[in-house]
Amino acid sequence: MVTVIPGDDAAPEAMEATLSVLAGLDLPIDWNLLPTGREIADRPRTDVEEEFHAEIDKADAVLFGSTNGTSPGPVYMRWGKQTFANVRPVRWRKGFRSPMAHPEGIDYTIVRENLEDAYIGVMGDVQDLLDAGLAGPRARLPRGTEGRFAAKIITREGTEQVGRFACELARSRKAKGYPGKLTVSAKTNMLPKTDKYFCSIVEEICREEFPDLVYEQFIVDDMAHRLVLRPQDLDVLLLPNLYGDLLSDEGAATIGGLGLAPSGCYGDDFAYFESAHGTAPDIAGQNLINPTASLLSGLMMLEHMGFAEAAERCDDAITRLYAAEDDRLTVDQGGRASTSEFADHLLAEMT
Repeated sequence: MVTVIPGDDAAPEAMEATLSVLAGLDLPIDWNLLPTGREIADRPRTDVEEEFHAEIDKADAVLFGSTNGTSPGPVYMRWGKQTFANVRPVRWRKGFRSPMAHPEGIDYTIVRENLEDAYIGVMGDVQDLLDAGLAGPRARLPRGTEGRFAAKIITREGTEQVGRFACELARSRKAKGYPGKLTVSAKTNMLPKTDKYFCSIVEEICREEFPDLVYEQFIVDDMAHRLVLRPQDLDVLLLPNLYGDLLSDEGAATIGGLGLAPSGCYGDDFAYFESAHGTAPDIAGQNLINPTASLLSGLMMLEHMGFAEAAERCDDAITRLYAAEDDRLTVDQGGRASTSEFADHLLAEMT
C-alpha cells in the first residue's frame, strides 16, 4: 500500500496529475489518499498528526506533495522513521529549459545525509556556551554577549550509514554503465572536527569496502563551483545535511529548475518520496504547476517497490514528451499545457 499525502497550496494539483499517470501503469498498488492541507486546516493539529502518522505506519511507502506547514508528515517520516539518506537525482533531458549553454550529459545523483549536521536541533543562547566553557578559541565573546548558536553534530554511526548507502548506490549505477565514482564534499579546511571527520570516515569505507569505486573529495565551496562548471564529471555526490540541502537546489537549477527535481528519503525499513520544490502558493488553484518533479519522485518510489520496468516505461515517455519541445509541456518549460493536460499528454505518450 502507498499512502499519498497531497500537501498544500498547488501541491495537490501536481499530485492529482501524478496519480492519474501512475494509475495508467495498471500496477497492483493500493493507493491510500489522505486529505489535502485545505481539508484539514481547521482541524485540531494533534488529531491530524495522529491520523496521518497512523496511515504512514501502515504504508509500504509514502508519496508526499509539498507542505507549507499545514500538512503533517515530513518530520515524522524523517526523524521518526530515521530516513537517513535523501537521494536527489540531477539529470538533464532534451527539452528541459536549462540556463546552461551545454547541459548535455548532466546525469548524477546527490546523496544528502538527512538526520544530523546543523539540523540536529541543538540551539540556544551564546551565554550557555560561555557558561559551559565551549565558546572556542576563535570566538571573541566576552561575558554578557548577546547572541544565539546552533550546534553542528556529525556522528561516526550516522556517517558510516549514509556513506555505505552512497557507495552501494555508486556500485549499482556502475553496473548500469555509469563511472562508479563517489565524490564527497564538505568544509574540511575550516571544520576539521566535523566536516573533515565526515569525509575521512567515508573515504575509509569507500577504500576498504568498495575498492571497485573511484573516490574523490573537494572542499564544498569548490564543489559549488564544479556543479556549474563541470557537472558532467559527477556520478554520486555525497554531502552532509546542510550542504546537501543547498547544493541539491543548485544542481536542480542547472537542469531547468526545481519543477524537474525529484527526491526520495530512505531508511532501513521505510522510504518516502517527494518533489524537491515547495507548494507554489502563487499559482494555487490555477492548474499550472509542473507535475514532473512529483512524477519522477513517484517513479523512484515504484523502482524502490520493485516495479522498475513500469517506472522505466513511464520515464521513457517523459523523455519523449520533453524531447518534442512542443506545446504539450507546461508553461514553465516553454509549453502551453496545464497541469492536467500535461498528464493527459503523458498518458497518451505511454500508450
